[in-house]
Amino acid sequence: MLEMIQEMLSMPFIVRALIVGVLVALCASLLGVSLVLKRYSMIGDGLSHVGFGTLAIALALNMAPLQVSIPLVLLAAFLLLRLSESSKIKGDAAIALISSSSLAIGVLIISQTKGMTADICNYMFGSILAMKKNDVYLSIAVSVVVLVLYIIFYNKIYAVTFDEAFAKATGTNTGLYNMLIAFLTALVIVVGMRMIGAMLISSLIIFPALTSMRVFRSFRNVVISSAILSVICFFIGVFISYWQNTPTGASIVAVNLAAFLLFFAAGAIRKKSLKGDITTMKKSLLLLTILLCLAITGCAKPKTADGSSSSQIGSDRPESKKIGDIVDIKEKTFVGQCTDILNNPEDYQGKLIRLEGIFTAFKDDNGDDCCAVFRRSPGCCGDDGQTGFEMIYSGDMPKENDWIAVEGHIKMVEYDSGATFLELEVSKLTVKAERGEEFVIR
Repeated sequence: MLEMIQEMLSMPFIVRALIVGVLVALCASLLGVSLVLKRYSMIGDGLSHVGFGTLAIALALNMAPLQVSIPLVLLAAFLLLRLSESSKIKGDAAIALISSSSLAIGVLIISQTKGMTADICNYMFGSILAMKKNDVYLSIAVSVVVLVLYIIFYNKIYAVTFDEAFAKATGTNTGLYNMLIAFLTALVIVVGMRMIGAMLISSLIIFPALTSMRVFRSFRNVVISSAILSVICFFIGVFISYWQNTPTGASIVAVNLAAFLLFFAAGAIRKKSLKGDITTMKKSLLLLTILLCLAITGCAKPKTADGSSSSQIGSDRPESKKIGDIVDIKEKTFVGQCTDILNNPEDYQGKLIRLEGIFTAFKDDNGDDCCAVFRRSPGCCGDDGQTGFEMIYSGDMPKENDWIAVEGHIKMVEYDSGATFLELEVSKLTVKAERGEEFVIR
């Protein structure tokens, strides 16, 4: 286990994902307590659909997705509050109105522009291991702002959450603090879409709060428990995803579901025992320990036919790792590592890139001969995608669909149109008889 964690932390793109993920999970769990208690938890789901619509607009305009999404989702949060305050449109109806409209607009824009591209799928279902550095910095900044504002206005948020009428009677501007909660939630939704996906981000807000409420009763204890639980579930989810080669966002949600079921059982025991918060804390810690043990046990390496342990069925190759000036890409993090190279090429300048994959030859839009090395990966709408690199190679070409091992350096190539593309300048190419995992997830 320790070796696996060290291997994960040796990869810069995973470290960046962990930093952003912890901050987003922490922010989402804190805000989720207020949203659940105010019976407004589905605002997260509604705003995530708005985020999808804003993403479509950003891609159509060829602009940075997060920079476009943040102001538009904030505007949607403001409209949600205004509509819900109307006697004619209640909160759930307002969420349904805005979310369905945003989805429809997003689909219409996509159908008229790029179609269902891989980048859109990353935002729909999450791709935390494929974040650009600018996205990472912006996500960290937004998360810090959310945490600071939540801490500063904690007492006001508490008052508005539990008894809004009393808080208003005492002179508190409840409308302002309701807007603050919606504002912070909108920020978390936008940065969380990249991590866990627009379709799953609301679970990161709802699950920790609901789970903690199964055991704890005071607001402060629920907030603290939600924060701790959310971070632990995030780490376990990422660990399972890395070890078992499963989608990261779905793995995190599945771990949160397991924690909810365990805490639900603990809550039932608590009602019968009625022994107070100290005993409850001990039970909760015990449940967290059990959850961690179950996660690790469930991640045990599957056995091969001869009974030996293997990190991936059908493969005994070393995993993706970065050693000095060599970047060795293998099955487990193939998609994440390749995407990180494409998103942040400056980190890999001058480094030797080594990978295996399928060889293919094709003609580009100008009719020029091109070739690439790739592996099949999840696509959209039931279609498989491809992850890999176009190659610059002057030697004898392999046959179509041959399994090849290549070494080379990344190079920015500028075409006559002025567009620039990242290609792999291959210095060594070997055709291999043994094929690796052609379909990869992470």
